[in-house]
Amino acid sequence: MSNKPLEGIKIIDFTHVQAGPACTQMLAWFGADVIKVERPGSGDVTRNQLRDIPDADALYFTMLNSNKRSLTLDTKKAEGKEVLTRLIKESDVLVENFGPGALDRMGFSWENIKALNPKMIVASVKGFSDGHHYDDLKVYENVAQCAGGAASTTGFWDGPPTISAAALGDSNTGMHLAIGILTAIIGRQQTGKGQKVAVSMQDSVLNLCRVKLRDQQRLDRVGYLEEYPQYPHGTFSDVVPRGGNAGGGGQPGWVLKCKGWETDPNAYIYFTIQGHAWAPICRAIGKEQWIDDPDYNTAEARQPHIFDIFGKIEEWLADKTKYEAVDILRKFDIPCAPVLTMKELANDESLRKSGSIVEVDHKVRGKYLTVGSPIKFSDLKPEIKASPLLGEHTADVLAELGYSREQVAQMQESGAV
Repeated sequence: MSNKPLEGIKIIDFTHVQAGPACTQMLAWFGADVIKVERPGSGDVTRNQLRDIPDADALYFTMLNSNKRSLTLDTKKAEGKEVLTRLIKESDVLVENFGPGALDRMGFSWENIKALNPKMIVASVKGFSDGHHYDDLKVYENVAQCAGGAASTTGFWDGPPTISAAALGDSNTGMHLAIGILTAIIGRQQTGKGQKVAVSMQDSVLNLCRVKLRDQQRLDRVGYLEEYPQYPHGTFSDVVPRGGNAGGGGQPGWVLKCKGWETDPNAYIYFTIQGHAWAPICRAIGKEQWIDDPDYNTAEARQPHIFDIFGKIEEWLADKTKYEAVDILRKFDIPCAPVLTMKELANDESLRKSGSIVEVDHKVRGKYLTVGSPIKFSDLKPEIKASPLLGEHTADVLAELGYSREQVAQMQESGAV
């Protein structure tokens, strides 16, 4: 018996670049048969973007398309439309991130798809929700971060809005869409009907910025935000400010220098001062006198000189590497973490052991690292497989749809597949 919960679910993957492929890749990890439909001869644009090996699929593509099958198809040709029609009839989900109206112009509107397969779920990545006054704008990662509120609240108060390196607009939207697809599949089990599912990149970023929407309402009511560095000596406007590296959950936090910071730009730790951890913090850094000092023993008392406190902690950190510091502080149950680089993460034994980072073997580029499932199960360990070569599974998929070898050869010759 298979331990892959999504085995038997067939997904037509009409997505490209990052948001959609991140969604369908995760579903493929969990057992879905994801058929990536690509343009003959070129395929997903990320196959060629930021290449590090000539004539091999770029890491941009390989790290977003694990466990999928590749079908090349030209839907502008009659034979291509016929293939897609058959595929729709036999599939469960179609995922797309085309521009508005592209599927309609292809001849596969929602009404037409529903007529072909009433159980079909059509899932879409959008820049903005339907009806939004910007719904005709083309949206990429950084556009979404700006439109969703992340950029205006990220960075330092004396600098411009800042983009996060984390894919809040792209991969995050894909994860939201995966949740929507799975919900629609469960709904179909109850109703027998498919439905449309859509997630906008703006909405996905906003969903991750809910604490900033919280802060906006607090600011509107009282005029200040007590956990931000601007309080109590700074000033607030009528919008949520940028807070640097301050903690966003009401607990003061900051990135602090460790031994070697002069030459290593990542010799830092993140340190959080939680109320219940104040006494352990004082003991850890040799400031026991602060435990009962009325100028320090409450969060309200500490806030006016929070940076002086962080300065004293940095003095304690001066002769300790980030790893040494965290090893000491975790014994006191103090929330902290080293600032880890991509190189450190790539070589992290714990991440390799847990399957969060895996090494796979590609037919052309050889071994490469990619992310594994961030979701861990007691009875499922996803096997991460290499991404497909362009059109690698075209003949197999067409045979499954009932096409003969001769028909496949004819379509290949005509450029339909």
